[in-house]
This record gives sequence, C-alpha cells and structure tokens, in this order.
Amino acid sequence: MHAWFDISAGVAGDMLLGSLLDAGADVGAVQAALDAVVPGAVRLEAEEVVRGGQRATKARVRVLVDDPPHRTWATIRDMLLAAGLDDRTQQWSLEAFERLAVAEGRTHGVDPATVHFHEVGALDSIADVVGTCEALRLLGVTSVSASPVRVGSGRVRAAHGDLPVPVPAVAQLVLGWQVHPTPAGGGDPGHPHDHGHPAEHGHPHDPSHRGRSHEQAHDHDTPAPVTTPGSVGELATPTGMALVRALAGDACAGVPALATRALGVGAGGKDLPDWPNVVRVLLGEPAASLDRPATELAELRANVDDLDPRLWPGVLEALLGAGAADAWLVPIQMKKGRPAFTLHALADAGHHDAVVDAMLTHTSTLGVRWTPVARVVLDRAWVAVDVDGQSVRVKVGSRDGVVLHAAPEFSDVAEAARAMGRPEAHVLVRAQAAAAASGLVPGGRIIS
Repeated sequence: MHAWFDISAGVAGDMLLGSLLDAGADVGAVQAALDAVVPGAVRLEAEEVVRGGQRATKARVRVLVDDPPHRTWATIRDMLLAAGLDDRTQQWSLEAFERLAVAEGRTHGVDPATVHFHEVGALDSIADVVGTCEALRLLGVTSVSASPVRVGSGRVRAAHGDLPVPVPAVAQLVLGWQVHPTPAGGGDPGHPHDHGHPAEHGHPHDPSHRGRSHEQAHDHDTPAPVTTPGSVGELATPTGMALVRALAGDACAGVPALATRALGVGAGGKDLPDWPNVVRVLLGEPAASLDRPATELAELRANVDDLDPRLWPGVLEALLGAGAADAWLVPIQMKKGRPAFTLHALADAGHHDAVVDAMLTHTSTLGVRWTPVARVVLDRAWVAVDVDGQSVRVKVGSRDGVVLHAAPEFSDVAEAARAMGRPEAHVLVRAQAAAAASGLVPGGRIIS
C-alpha cells in the first residue's frame, strides 16, 4: 500500500496523524503503541472538526502526568528501542526523531544527541511521531510520497525571539524539498479559531506549560503568534516536516498513479476563511499507468559519507553488474554538517540479494534499507542508423508500436566520432537527423 500526503496547506505531526485516523487507523491500536513507549503518560483522542468549511479529524493528545521529565534525543532513542514496537514503526520513528534532532542541533550548534525536548513537547512529539508511524503500519502502508509543502510567511514569536517563517529547524528539514509560502488567496489570516474546541494538544494539568515545545514558545502543533500583521505565519512545524522527510525521503511529487482505497483528512490548528488548513492522505495500490502492468521492484538505499568520490563510478557499475535495473547517487548533508551521498538502486526479487551484497562490498556503508516500489516502463528497442558509413544505435521507447522517445546511444556516437575524426557534437546532430529520417520521432511507428 502506498500513502500520498497532500501537504499543500501546511503540515504538522497532529495533522498527519489525524489524516491517518480519518482514513481508518484504529485509535485504540495506535494508543497501544504510545503506551508501549510512554505508559500512562498520554491519551489519544480523535475529534471531528471543520477547517475552512471542510470536515476533518483532529488528533488530540492529552497529557496525563503532572510533571513529565525533560528528555534528550538520546533518551528518546533508548525509549523507542526498548518499547517492543513493530520493526517498521520503530524504524520510521527513529528516523523521524533523528532528523528532528539533527535539524535542531544544526540550528543551535549542539550535538543532536544532546538536543532537549521540553517536558510536554517531548510527549507531544512522541505521540505524533510514534502515532503516525504506527497508523501507517496498521493501514498496511509500505511506501510514502508527499506534495510540495506550504511553509507560511511572515514572522512568529518563539522561545528564541522573533523568527522568520519557516523557522530555523523547518528551514533545515525542507532542504531538497519543494516549498511555497502561502496558498493562493491565503492573504490576511484574520483570527484563527477552532470553533470553541480547546487549544490543540491542550494540557489542563499545567496551563503554564501549554504551548511550549523543544524549539518554540508554543505547542509544536499550535500556530505560533504572528508578529507581522497581514501574514499567515507558520504552516509547517518541525515535527511535521521531520515525519515527512523520514517517511518519504526525497519523494516530493504530485498525486501518483494509484488504485485508491481510502482518503483521510487531518485538521491543523488554524481555521482560515480562504482555504482549509488540513493534510489529506490518499491510500492505494500503485496503479499501472494507462493500464500497463507494473513491475514490482525494491528500491535499496544507503547513506555514505566517507568514500573517496573517485570510486563512485565503479560502485554504480558494480551495482548494475549485479543486476540492478538502475543505480544513482543523491547528494545529502548528514549530522554535524558532513556532506554525503545516498546511494540508490532498483532491483527485482531475483537480483535483490546480489545488489545488496554489492552495496555492502563496494562502499563503506554498514547497512542497506529498502522499500517496495512499482515501476511502469515503455517498450524499449535498439534501432541502428547509418551516419556517414558508421553504425549508431538509437534507443527507442514506444507504446503499442508508437514511438514516444528516441535518442542516439552516446557511446556509439563517441566511437563513430573517433573513427571519422569529427567532433562528437557534430556526429550527434547527424545521428539525430538519421533517426528522424528513419521515422524514429515521437508519433512515428516502430517497423517490425
């Protein structure tokens, strides 16, 4: 099952969790996972509310203890590891908290392991992160993607003063993700309200703690006070973006091809007249585009920060030689600001183990993770064309015999250029012209 989150009106941890509860995740089962991590400390409730005229589910976390302790990321990590959670829930939760701690550590110039989460903020974050990850597991989700995110605009009042939107931790977490400021027509936010419902994640046991989180002087999923009149303020919270990046990685995209099974709508803390402050989730099986059968593959990934960059071409060749359908690199930044790469590969079941072995053998990584994906491909063929007496292959992508793409194979172009003593650019133009003369253009037909 694939989950696509529409975060085009902002994102927070409780919005993601609310959307999944609305899509059918059982509140009691999610509560059991929370109790495994922080027994007797929080109670999860789901309430139907209205946002911008749209019905949505608000996930509310009630704190049940009077004096919860401060917790560092290192402490929370140990709690997650000791809780006996399902492996998938545990792994997703660990990655989300690590991303959050690294972003906060980078912002404040401290070791991520020592980042402190405020007493109530820590429980809120644990509930939102673990709850979202467990809800995904309960719904059978194995892969996630999400839309570009609206981060808001203006400035907000926070624990560290008057901050620009996106706040520093969110700015770190959206690196590599497509962002926009406010939805079209967002305009002046006026006075956000919640139809008389209590404050989001309210903590009636201690009002003096309400609204403070690990970064800001307000509850991490309640809108921060806006200090620039006419601006919408904060739409994306650190917890929300940490979850999105942990679950979806770099998969920022529009609605995927899905055989849809469920829809969920999760409410945020703002209620604006011009657009609903909600997160939507679509759940479904990856669908074959235009009724073409989808190939089941695994996408394998490993983060590497200490490999001599001259070795990467050989690594990619080794993965392809082991049977990977594709292999590529994505530059990333790891903790303490270290530049690194995520190594990706696609492999079918028959080559999965060989590609994993190649990753472990040819790089310095200590582990490989993977998720199932579906791939739809065009029919592919090689057609040779003559370029001034030299044979150059043209790679053709077609559907039902109709050409959609055609490109000369560059290695053949380079070999022909050497043989003729001509510049590669000149031979490439001649090869493209020869392909077009043979009918290998979009809309043309492959002749059997």
